[in-house]
Amino acid sequence: MIEKVRNIAKKHVLEAINIRKHLHAHPELSFQEYETSKYIQSVLKKHDIPFTTGHVETGIIATIKGKNPDTKEILLRADLDALPITEDNNVEYKSKNEGVMHACGHDFHSASLIGTALILNELKEDYNGTIKFVFQPGEEKLPGGAKLMIEDGLLNNKPQACIAQHVYPDLQVGKVGFRPGLYMASADEIYITVKGKGGHAALPHLLNDPVLMASQIITNLQQIVSRSNKPNNPSVLSFGYVNAQGETNIIPDTVQIKGTFRTFDEKWRFLAHEKMKKIASSICESAGGSCDFDIKVGYPFLVNNEQITKIAINAAEKYLGKENVINLDLRMTSEDFAYISQSSPSCFYRIGTSDGKTSKRLHTSTFDIDEKAFSISSGLMAYIALEQISK
Repeated sequence: MIEKVRNIAKKHVLEAINIRKHLHAHPELSFQEYETSKYIQSVLKKHDIPFTTGHVETGIIATIKGKNPDTKEILLRADLDALPITEDNNVEYKSKNEGVMHACGHDFHSASLIGTALILNELKEDYNGTIKFVFQPGEEKLPGGAKLMIEDGLLNNKPQACIAQHVYPDLQVGKVGFRPGLYMASADEIYITVKGKGGHAALPHLLNDPVLMASQIITNLQQIVSRSNKPNNPSVLSFGYVNAQGETNIIPDTVQIKGTFRTFDEKWRFLAHEKMKKIASSICESAGGSCDFDIKVGYPFLVNNEQITKIAINAAEKYLGKENVINLDLRMTSEDFAYISQSSPSCFYRIGTSDGKTSKRLHTSTFDIDEKAFSISSGLMAYIALEQISK
């Protein structure tokens, strides 16, 4: 079966590359992927692959039924959305949508998934069950397209396995990475408005300085991670935005703070929220001020099902060779596939997209992938799906 998959995959590599180039040149932001959706629909129609639309507006679910389609269901997922970044790459497929760029590889994910669908469509007489191909909107923006599609009924049929891949610029083309169990952290957004009493910087005794309160909040909240949290539970609290809008001689009335909190323990996650609010409030009250403390609860932690991931690893080792399959470290980044992973047995893995010479970092204006990654991506996911559906 491996050679069968490889041979069919070779036929579709160039088309997948061209699909990716089109998607890269026409990126759209989260939950605005209207033209992206229309384009993918046109490709699926061309190949007579049935699909439904209107899932969270721009989402698509394509369905390929093998023999005895009711025996088992496997779900394969790709994301559609781009990021608000102006592209700096000088390539023929450079973004034509000013200020919007596929800087996280979602163009690759979608094109590769189409390639996987083309392979499995040709092989549908060789497997039992149904395979669904999910083109999901809004991975980059809360509440997350995965969450909304689940609410729309995505997992109602209780798929036996859900699989997704993500580009990995730290890994060379030809290699893939897996991690059974906990893999990616939950992520919450923190918004604090510190309120004091501003005025002339030469008269601090007449004021309630919100800048001082804000600095104490930022430093004191770190004790949440270093002292209130169990040392064996990875957690990160980072602040990337502090805005006082004062001057050298002006203390402002308010200070805005924005940050992120990430962890792998749901109980600790929400306990930490309450501790942070109490610490911030007590600091402000003791200095004669107050604060508004808002937390936007984001994606949960992502967990890879041990059995499903083991099957995927074995499939990858057969398809690529053991030397090309690596073990991944825990990541404090987040991903809305976590909603799927917490609802159904799942595996989220990384595929190498580096040429080994240059570093093209995710979420940057120069991100790009080595197109040679398409030589394995669609075929590997197809083979993983076949191994999952045969178990």
